[in-house]
Parts: sequence; structure tokens; C-alpha cells
Amino acid sequence: MAKVLIVYATRTGQTQQIADLIAEGIRFAGHEAEVVDVKKIKSESDLVNYDAYAFGSPTYHGEMLQSMKTFLFIAEKADLANKAGGAFGSFGWSGEANDRIMRMAQDYGREIAKKISS
Repeated sequence: MAKVLIVYATRTGQTQQIADLIAEGIRFAGHEAEVVDVKKIKSESDLVNYDAYAFGSPTYHGEMLQSMKTFLFIAEKADLANKAGGAFGSFGWSGEANDRIMRMAQDYGREIAKKISS
């Protein structure tokens, strides 16, 4: 049974609802899921002991929330290379946040891989 951490940033509660639905699907598939508000993550040690991750934020003015950006710098320090991951978000018309979250996470993974192979 895999253990999945779902971290979300929200202003109105919509992204939290999406996070809860993702967790429900993971649990229905027979795995563990923990849903955490991004503001509760204080260090990379809060991200250990999970098999997979999903990070989500709404899009405002073409950007993810600042709290998610800050969190992604914490996540960069954690050893998430070779872990399954995904991004999600809530938005009315543009939806750039989930693409930007995923791109940042992929960039971190490449940097970690470079450091390991050096």
C-alpha cells in the first residue's frame, strides 16, 4: 500500500476540495492519503516517508499562490527524486498554476539527478 501526500494552497477552499477528492480516489484504490495545507509544511522533514506526492494551487493572475511557491523551495531540499508526483489546481479560465508547479518539480528532479550522478 502506497502512502501519498497531497499538499494544497487555497484562498477560497476550492483547491482544498479538489485535494480531498484526489485523496478519496487514492483511498478508494487501497492506498493511504494525507491532505495537508501548504502553510503547515515548515521543512523538508515534513515531506519524508511518502511514496508519492501531489501539489496544488489555484491560479490568480497567471500565477500559483505565493505560499505554494515558497513550499516548492522547501520541496526542492527534500529527496523527492524518483517519486511519483502530480500537480493540480483550481481556476476559472487560465490554469497556469498546475503546469508551473509540475515544471518546477521536474526541474528540481533534474537538478537532484545531476548532483547524484556527479
